[in-house]
Amino acid sequence: MAKTRIVRQLRNGQITIPKEFREALHLGSDDMLAVTLHDGKLEIASVTPTTTGSGSPWAVKLYEAFAPARESLKDYSEQEINDAIDEALRAYRADKKH
Repeated sequence: MAKTRIVRQLRNGQITIPKEFREALHLGSDDMLAVTLHDGKLEIASVTPTTTGSGSPWAVKLYEAFAPARESLKDYSEQEINDAIDEALRAYRADKKH
């Protein structure tokens, strides 16, 4: 049986996958997802980075490079991170004007 939930887009089109869906799919905070546009619908699937088979070595390196950042931010909500990014952008843009 299909389940549907209505979600609101956040800044830059970001969406949150409902908790019950993440739990049902056993998605962790570090899991990567493939997003596909197919016949006018978004399809989202969990993927595992790999250096063998169809995996891209540069994607694995990029994923691993951001591991410390993901770990350091695990105690912050998505909103807190978005607010910090917005504040940093405002400060940077204000500095560039002078």
